[in-house]
Amino acid sequence: MAWFSKRQTLKAQPSSDKPTGPVPAKKGEGLWTKCDGCGEVIYTQEWEGNWNVCPGCGHHDALPARRRLEMVLDPDTFEELDTELVPEDPLGFTDAKKYRDRLKSTYKATGLRDAFISGVGTITGQPVSLGTFAFEFMGGSMGSVVGEKVARVIDRAYERRCACIVFSSTGGARMQEGIFSLMQMAKTSAALNRFRQVRKPYVSVMLHPTTGGVAASFAWLGDVIIAEPKALIGFAGPRVIEQTIREKLPPGFQRSEFLLERGMIDAIVPRLQMRERLAQIISLLG
Repeated sequence: MAWFSKRQTLKAQPSSDKPTGPVPAKKGEGLWTKCDGCGEVIYTQEWEGNWNVCPGCGHHDALPARRRLEMVLDPDTFEELDTELVPEDPLGFTDAKKYRDRLKSTYKATGLRDAFISGVGTITGQPVSLGTFAFEFMGGSMGSVVGEKVARVIDRAYERRCACIVFSSTGGARMQEGIFSLMQMAKTSAALNRFRQVRKPYVSVMLHPTTGGVAASFAWLGDVIIAEPKALIGFAGPRVIEQTIREKLPPGFQRSEFLLERGMIDAIVPRLQMRERLAQIISLLG
């Protein structure tokens, strides 16, 4: 056998189900962050201290789910609940990768069990039941566990007679769970209908992006619907719509500013003002 046809045999590395999280940066790496909006290079510590908002142009970059809860809630008041809920693979789904393997690898990379974090806390001393999507977990897609967690956030607000807040950042229903995912649209909407009886506010906060089955259900059913600047919000994406109707869409179509002008949402609230505005809404309507 010629030398160039030989192949080196690699030993398989032992697998582990423990989350590894992001790979630590080498010394000197990650000290600077480049803004996608204006291209300005900013000291990362300053960027993160400003909640991932560019101090120059105001561009809102993605914010991890737990950081968002830290931003809006009173310090040390968040109690995470529903941690025992983990997604299964009811359909034995396989595309380029088995669904169960995709769940394991995403857990290892993010430390999250699914794309939604739920619990209770306070905002300026006012109790709230709230949850936030984690876009970093499979694009924030809604499967059966995410839908159950959202319903529990709403039911908990019903039981405790307090305000309910949901931060949405998602690509929509999770295709790997098929009809089980689509059923969550009805489940969450039914939970909201029951919650109306206690006459407490449900605030829906739409982040970039909020699309698909989430936008078509509980995200649009808020007593007050607010969004971050330039968030993409809608059922189908603009590219899909253009290919379907074979027409060019207006500039800024489906962005939060476009929707505000047409009365589809109530307000656009910059991230740095979100806590103050939520406290005001809860105080007025709660």
